[in-house]
Amino acid sequence: MAIDADTVRRVSRLARIATPEARLEPLAQQLSGILGWIEQLNEVDVEGVEPMATAVHAIQPLRDDVVTDGGDPGRILGNAPKSDEGFFVVPKVVE
Repeated sequence: MAIDADTVRRVSRLARIATPEARLEPLAQQLSGILGWIEQLNEVDVEGVEPMATAVHAIQPLRDDVVTDGGDPGRILGNAPKSDEGFFVVPKVVE
């Protein structure tokens, strides 16, 4: 599929992107090249190939979900600038 300067001008206007007249033809050629690559990808036989999120097959190591440093609110809240009844006190950010 070939893109011409008029199509680039129309898409540029719809996207509210100011494109100088001198850039329309080079952009049309670049976009046509990109669409050519996409058409080549559509020709690849992917029958039986499962979709994947990454090219590297790796299993993430999981750790046990255990409490390791809890149970001492005094020590945890000791670094807080302000606390009240076992909770952090933060400044109001929404009015």
